[in-house]
Amino acid sequence: MHTRRSFLKTGALGLSASAASLVVPTSLWARPRYILGANNRLRLGLIGCNGMGFSNLSAFMQQEDVEVVALCDVDRSVLERRQADVVAGGRSKPKGYSDYRKLVERKDIDAVIIGTPDHWHCRQLLDALDAGKDVYCEKPIANSIEECDRMLMAVQQSGRMVQIGQWQRSQPHFVDAISFVHSGALGPIRLVKAWAYQGWMRPVPVVPDGPAPEGVDYDMWLGPAPKRPFNPNRFHFNFRWFWDYAGGLMTDWGVHLIDYALYGMQATTPKSVMASGGKFAYADDASETPDTLQTVYEFDGFNLLWEHATGIDGGNYGRNHGIAFVGNNGTLVVDRGGWEVIPEVEHESWRQLRDQPKMEAIPLQAAAGGGLGPHTLNFAEAVRNRDASILKAPISVGYHAARVCHMGNIAYKAGKRLFWDDGQAAFTDPGANALMGATYHNGWTLK
Repeated sequence: MHTRRSFLKTGALGLSASAASLVVPTSLWARPRYILGANNRLRLGLIGCNGMGFSNLSAFMQQEDVEVVALCDVDRSVLERRQADVVAGGRSKPKGYSDYRKLVERKDIDAVIIGTPDHWHCRQLLDALDAGKDVYCEKPIANSIEECDRMLMAVQQSGRMVQIGQWQRSQPHFVDAISFVHSGALGPIRLVKAWAYQGWMRPVPVVPDGPAPEGVDYDMWLGPAPKRPFNPNRFHFNFRWFWDYAGGLMTDWGVHLIDYALYGMQATTPKSVMASGGKFAYADDASETPDTLQTVYEFDGFNLLWEHATGIDGGNYGRNHGIAFVGNNGTLVVDRGGWEVIPEVEHESWRQLRDQPKMEAIPLQAAAGGGLGPHTLNFAEAVRNRDASILKAPISVGYHAARVCHMGNIAYKAGKRLFWDDGQAAFTDPGANALMGATYHNGWTLK
């Protein structure tokens, strides 16, 4: 059993869980079993080979009955490097594409991994479903509430297997923590906190526009996003901090952590939301999304508080990220390193007892295994069995988490408390509703 002190010293190693840290080394990939029948093999195509896209593929490659058929990336240098990585892992060289539509039209691909920036997820998922593919789609599912709505409807009507990359749903200690929350031992829960304080994140320096690097199909990278000159800040990893392509830390980390807050409370939609924040730490850097944000969601019987900050690690309970369920008897705190319960105490004014705990403390239950491998295996099993009921993060899970996160960003942009009309599936504020929509550019349309 790890102590809390030792965890805080050494357990932070995996807390940021960057895409690089989630890549399974090729030495651990399983060797393919080509003697299996066609019905046993899972033939994959990957769209978006940098970051989490390849992390997902590398997790799938631990399964010996998975075959990599094709890769797609708009950056030729990334594509060629990932083709070489697949070969180094003992697999045949997959076909390479710069246009994802050429990949999804292939008849020999069973399932597609979507690992592109957020503004591409919706259109690529819809096209993959139209082509009869099952889909493993990175989170957040989309860059707007309108796109989330379209994706939910399309998946429900398709009969295809769709797993969202919220892999904490498959991480054992998170499941154990939520089982404890659901046991009722914490007593009535009045507040849930979720936060991401990311000390590794530094300012995004202002750099001039310029030509796209050789081998980059920049027009395809932009796709439905507004036409802009190429700028290195908006490309690859840093796209997350620009509204055209993503929603900042709220949708990057928020979908993971707010998802578990919703799961623990068995809730989906808030009654109201308000947010306050801004570029308080790095006012003059190139990013657009807030580096500091507090968002309060009102649900029936409890509030959910989201906080994020870049450049500092001083989060709640000594953790740089996590979820805390604050109950009358105690508080359960969980993050990627483990979970614990901090008991409340009775005070003299209540029962004439001083410092009597209302429940037993539970020391840190350290994480015993990762979530990405089991999550990809769960998707593969659902595909082979044609059973969506076993998916750990089906489209509904991704939908509710992404929608709540987008609500928070809309409240931040609106600068006021917003009320949600569940019957109309809209805010009561017309200006806020205008921010739910998706606007496609450059000849691309939302199908």
